[in-house]
Formats: sequence, structure tokens, C-alpha cells
Amino acid sequence: MTENQPLAPASASDIAAAAARLAEASASGVPCAPVRDLIGRDDLASAYAVQAALTERRIAAGARITGRKIGLTSEAVQRQLGVDQPDFGVLFDDMAYADGGTVPAGRILQPRVEAEIAFVLRADLADGPLDTAQVRDAIEYGVAALEICGSRVAGWDISLGDTVADNASAGAYVLAAHRRTLQETEPADVVMSMSVNGEEVSTGTGAACLGDPVEAVAWLARTARELGDPLRAGQVVLSGALGPMKAVSPGDTVTATLSGFGAVTVRFSEAEGAAA
Repeated sequence: MTENQPLAPASASDIAAAAARLAEASASGVPCAPVRDLIGRDDLASAYAVQAALTERRIAAGARITGRKIGLTSEAVQRQLGVDQPDFGVLFDDMAYADGGTVPAGRILQPRVEAEIAFVLRADLADGPLDTAQVRDAIEYGVAALEICGSRVAGWDISLGDTVADNASAGAYVLAAHRRTLQETEPADVVMSMSVNGEEVSTGTGAACLGDPVEAVAWLARTARELGDPLRAGQVVLSGALGPMKAVSPGDTVTATLSGFGAVTVRFSEAEGAAA
């Protein structure tokens, strides 16, 4: 057996061990080794089973699900990991920060930020064809958003299985206050610029997200239904990055501007003990 791929599909004990490893990293604040030695590099069923086990732990501890995040929407990142589809993770209430708010130092392990469009649903996506037309109709509004990705795996040494198991490397998210309907702004036409401390570090467009961020939501709606947990009215969907993510440090301020949607900002507090 190699480090990257078990000889046989992951067992229930392997899945439990992978979940325990990631949970300990989250609780201790110390990143762990990858979990692909337990579940393989690309066994999606096992990886999502680990994610589900971690979700159950969070809910049992009092967390509330607020929506989902979509990852791997960029063709370049898909090629890097050798996959041809996105992945997804779960959003919880304690991941949400206000526009202009501050994320405490150490709150997110190995944080990296990316800009995207978030959608809030006004209708369930549980029945019907779940095509683009139905999904557009189910979206109440969109907002500019920042996703703060975080990896419990040391050095971001991740395969597809590692990131899916690790809740798609979800950390936190920030939604802008300014809301736009799809009648007011077309997501595929959005142009994005993200800066850290006033310096532009990432650019992109809505078309970089599976050709259209609404198509990403449609993919998620179908996938979530297939897995028995469809998207529901009121949930937030982070539709995927519009440009490259950027690592951030304590004291940084990140702002993204999305044409038609406006700007959204988040700050990261100074590390404890740092000079004022």
C-alpha cells in the first residue's frame, strides 16, 4: 500500500479514523497529516462519508447548517487535482462574519481568501429537473462574498480525497450587505478584483466559475439531491472562486469588488503578542 492509495476501499474504521484526525486538528489548532493514507486520493464516496461524519459532530456540538460551498470550479484547479467536476462542503452559522468584520487570529488554519458570488435561495431545490432555469428562479438574490478557505491538512498537502473529507477546505465566509437579483446583474458577466492591504492580488470573471456561477449552483443542487440532502430555501450557496485564492496573514485587510454587486471586506486581527 502506498501513502496515497489504500489497496481496498476505505472501511468504516478508516473513515472514522480520518474524521477523528481532522477533528483533532481543528480542535487543537495544529494541522495534521493528509488522510489519503486512510481513504485514498480520489475515493469520493469515502471522502464525503468522512465529511458527513464531521458534519454530524458539528451538529451534535450545537452548530447549525446555513448552506453549502462549491469548490474546484476552476478548470485549472481541476486539472491540478486530476478531476473533472467540482466538490462541495457545508457552511455553519459560526463560519459567518459581517462585511467589514474581523476574523480573530488563529480562527482559521492556514487561511487563504478567494472572491466569489454568494446566492441565497428563496425556494427548495429538491424536485424537478434542477436545470439552470429552475435554479435561477429559486435564487432570491446574490451578493459579493469572500470565502476564507482553511485546511486542517498541514501545508495544504491535499489530494481530492483530502479536501473533500476536510469539508472542501471550508473555513469562514463574509457576505456583502448589498443585494442584487438576477434581473439586475448577470453573474457570468461579473468582473472581479481582490486586494490585500490595498494591493491587487487576484482578478477574474463570473465565466471562470464553470462558465456561469448559476451553473455551479445547478450542479450542486443535483448532486445534493442525489446524496439525499437537497438545498433548501433560505440557505446560502457560495458558488465558487472567480479568480485565484491568496494566502493571508494576521493584520491583513482583504477587499473584493465585483461589478454589479459592489465590494466586500474582511480584516484579520493581529496575532496575540504582536506589536501594536
